[in-house]
Amino acid sequence: MLNATSPAVPVVNNDGLHIPAELAESLSARQPWISPKFLYDPLGSKLFEAICELPEYYPTRTEAGIFDLHGPEIARTVGTGATLIDLGAGNCAKAANLFPLLQPRQYVPVDISAEFLLDAVERLRQRFRHIEMRPLGMDFSGSLELPDSVREERRLFFYPGSSIGNFTPDEARDFLQRVHAQCGRDGGLLIGIDLAKEHAVLDAAYDDALGVTAAFNLNVLRHVNRLLGADFDIRQWRHRGFYNPAQGRVEMHLEAQTAQQVTWRGGSRRFAAGEWIHTENSYKYRQSDAVGLLAQAGFAAARAWTDPKQWFAVIYARALSH
Repeated sequence: MLNATSPAVPVVNNDGLHIPAELAESLSARQPWISPKFLYDPLGSKLFEAICELPEYYPTRTEAGIFDLHGPEIARTVGTGATLIDLGAGNCAKAANLFPLLQPRQYVPVDISAEFLLDAVERLRQRFRHIEMRPLGMDFSGSLELPDSVREERRLFFYPGSSIGNFTPDEARDFLQRVHAQCGRDGGLLIGIDLAKEHAVLDAAYDDALGVTAAFNLNVLRHVNRLLGADFDIRQWRHRGFYNPAQGRVEMHLEAQTAQQVTWRGGSRRFAAGEWIHTENSYKYRQSDAVGLLAQAGFAAARAWTDPKQWFAVIYARALSH
């Protein structure tokens, strides 16, 4: 059991009290959907780690290549000794790779999967004993309020992997405004943005030949069964992942292979054969549009770095004064 008063474990917020109602409402919508945040239970987090190793899934290695190529220049631009707040930290590997460059005074990894995060931080503490670490188990998609244990000086939010693409552009602007509000007077944001590219590359990245992305997507039904007391039969569903050019985004869905009745605490739904549950979007941006989005949220884009193919961008944006 997590002890929220101990500095060795995440501080978990109370949003879990509203999760059953949130899931029941989204599953009952005319077009049923499940928030992508529910993809990341402990098993989902491990499956995503596996996805990042796939040859088709370019974002992780492309972003890492940008940091390898431009790391010292990024560090000079961002500065050292910051309070590094890692949003959607997962296994913390991306931030940990930057520790020698950024030399953070305090590291605050934040993730909805608190158990998975705790295991990652405990391993990380053995390698970087000189860095204070304050893990937070938190769903930051709807609200972002940091506890007093997080230093206010020189807050640097780190949001890699183009996770911002999971939000619609309007939602992304609102989310970035909430990040801006937590930056303080001298804070900033280091963010990864996946750029628009060939459709075939995107389709393969989200529907790999090995089927790991399919397992990752299907696992959300297992997670919903636990959270909502539902009875989804995962064998009766299949993964769909593809680029939607009209929306400028990759979409993930789950398709019912047979007609079926699914029940949960306080509700149920009849799914027709071929009906889809929408589980994730991943918007792809032009670099100029990404910079404009940051400006709308109150950030000034100080510098952008890309890979040779212009597939991905890492942008440092300084928070303008409130």
